[in-house]
Amino acid sequence: MRQEDLSAGTRPPERPDGVGRAITLEREVTLQGVRVPVRLGGLTWGELNAARDNAVLVCHYYTGTMRAAGRNPDGTPAWWAPLIGPGRAVDTEKFFVVCLNSLANVQARDPGVVTTGPASLHPDGHPWGARFPAWDLGDLHALQLELMHDLGVERWHAVIGPSMGGMQALHWAARTPELAPRVAAVAVSPRAGPVLKDLFGPMLRDIAPAGGLEGALRLISYFGFGADGIQALFTDANFSTYLRTRLGQSSLEHILDLGRMVQGHDLDLVAPPAELFVRWVSEGTRLLTVNFRGDQFFPAAEMRTFARATAQAGVHHTHVELDSVHGHMGCLLDTRLFAPQVQALLHDQPLQLPTQTDLRGVSPHA
Repeated sequence: MRQEDLSAGTRPPERPDGVGRAITLEREVTLQGVRVPVRLGGLTWGELNAARDNAVLVCHYYTGTMRAAGRNPDGTPAWWAPLIGPGRAVDTEKFFVVCLNSLANVQARDPGVVTTGPASLHPDGHPWGARFPAWDLGDLHALQLELMHDLGVERWHAVIGPSMGGMQALHWAARTPELAPRVAAVAVSPRAGPVLKDLFGPMLRDIAPAGGLEGALRLISYFGFGADGIQALFTDANFSTYLRTRLGQSSLEHILDLGRMVQGHDLDLVAPPAELFVRWVSEGTRLLTVNFRGDQFFPAAEMRTFARATAQAGVHHTHVELDSVHGHMGCLLDTRLFAPQVQALLHDQPLQLPTQTDLRGVSPHA
């Protein structure tokens, strides 16, 4: 990582609009047996305290970037701006918040997004293309671990994220629970289920050659918002205009690469559930999972079943189910519904739920 911005005495002031400070992780790493020079851009908000124990890693969703807080370059709010900032659930006056781009970030054509993937140049000067290794969530976890070390942080205060970011958060809990004592995973499942593996994945592979980037983004939007969400958001707006803003920044190669990667998500491949549960109890891991009924990517029942098993094993796991007209995208558009639970998790406070093991969920009107 570029070190010039990490020492408090020399760091430039954070911009008043909350855009954050830029960081870049640079490594030559082995991905599935192939040496790859990797560059990933990120942003930080807030200050690392003297004890270096207030760092929160925020992991972005499938088509998201490191711009988790503050405002985007066009002035619109960042994707979790209502959740992250001074006085908000993830309070940047108390926590040092970090968000790093994934490998193969979808918005690779945005000049402000630093990432490495199939569309990046190979050392021979030509794009990696199909030569780019089939990396997985374990590889991404390892890169985020390098980031943690570069920041001089012994362990994260918490790791949180929505959708694909929730996958990453769960992998921190599964792979290194001693380094992630608090984990919040929103709108995700413990493993890729039939929707991802048998519907979305094959449909994406079928649509991409014929419909190209636009076809892929239409499919992602349909699964993300659902019919009700699209009706609610675009009856009085133009979906094609929304789509055009995404077309100019997105890479089809990276959409396909991430689509392949998320289908391999499975905590059982990290360790058997019984082993994970014993480690979580031993480490005192606090898990918060939030799902939306009607989510067309991650059916709520997938996490509900997992939460019942963790509760029976004595894991400190709170599972919440919510209703949102936005379907899966409630994880970005309805943060007010789960902000109190995220705030309570970060401050080790009791969560405002009927009981710790009540897995029926909480409606937005409860």
